[in-house]
Amino acid sequence: MSISLSSLILLPIWISMAQIQQGGPDEKEKTTALKDLLSRIDLDELMKKDEPPLDFPDTLEGFEYAFNEKGQLRHIKTGEPFVFNYREDLHRWNQKRYEALGEIITKYVYELLEKDCNLKKISIPEGYGVIVLNPNENYIEVEKPKIPVQSSSDSSDEPAEKRERKDKVSKETKKRRDFYEKYRNPQREKEMMQLYIRENGSPEEHAVYVWDHFIAQSAAEKVFFVAHSYGGLAFVELMIQREADVKSKVTAVALTDSVHNVWHQEAGKTIREWMRENCCNWVSSSEPLDTSVESMLPDCPRVSAGTDRHELTSWKSFPSIFKFFTEASEAKSSSPKPALTRRSHRIKHEEL
Repeated sequence: MSISLSSLILLPIWISMAQIQQGGPDEKEKTTALKDLLSRIDLDELMKKDEPPLDFPDTLEGFEYAFNEKGQLRHIKTGEPFVFNYREDLHRWNQKRYEALGEIITKYVYELLEKDCNLKKISIPEGYGVIVLNPNENYIEVEKPKIPVQSSSDSSDEPAEKRERKDKVSKETKKRRDFYEKYRNPQREKEMMQLYIRENGSPEEHAVYVWDHFIAQSAAEKVFFVAHSYGGLAFVELMIQREADVKSKVTAVALTDSVHNVWHQEAGKTIREWMRENCCNWVSSSEPLDTSVESMLPDCPRVSAGTDRHELTSWKSFPSIFKFFTEASEAKSSSPKPALTRRSHRIKHEEL
């Protein structure tokens, strides 16, 4: 008959607790010996003992997954969507498998952007007509350096034996705490710290940085924005900080299910007026594409994106967005430029 290791551990604890309750001269010594025995068991390694190796394929085919004609990830044999709990009761291993597959999908998406969309992945600076901002990447995670903890009792008058015992207890406590933290959050094997990217520590900062270093310095006379979700809020913040520059260079802005709020962001009257004339927000709605949707905010027109799914609003509304851009570009080209008078020059100088 086979007995699991957990049974071998739990049984002595139960016996020892019974002996303590009954009383006896050797209870403390037996309890101390038992604790010492348990402290030598590496619980972290015990969890990994029956865990399969963290050796995963490096291709989608190796995982037996592929994207179908609708762009959906499906199992090659069963046709089912991705299953996280591939192995029951092995959360840590399943998480690692999920992360490995995620890395492959990331590379696959980059390949699609380059091959199907004719984009080119390059390091900054970008000198092309299309700039894809990445406002969500504001920091990198690195392993937190371990700082040795000095015992506060070193300078005390405690006997050396007592200090050693306290230090031993402290180490055992830390070991147990680290183990339970790994058990509670298995994907976090190391204590990490966030290093924020200089001048790009938030989506708003990133938008301003890309504007200052690339868009504002480009030769483009007509600039168009497509801003999804929080990207709309970042654009409004860009307008607040660079109002005159944005107005002189941006032709039209397409927002898709934007979460901006001109009141909370304290956008001025001139910004709100400009947005009413040059922006449109395609929002999630079950109404047909381009159907007018009422708004409580006096900023820009709102129309249906033709879907009630937030993440699909950009894709569903692309035909209308590019039509909107074309009309705005033609209107700007046909409108005569105002004559530069002394007064208009003075006003422009004051705005800048």
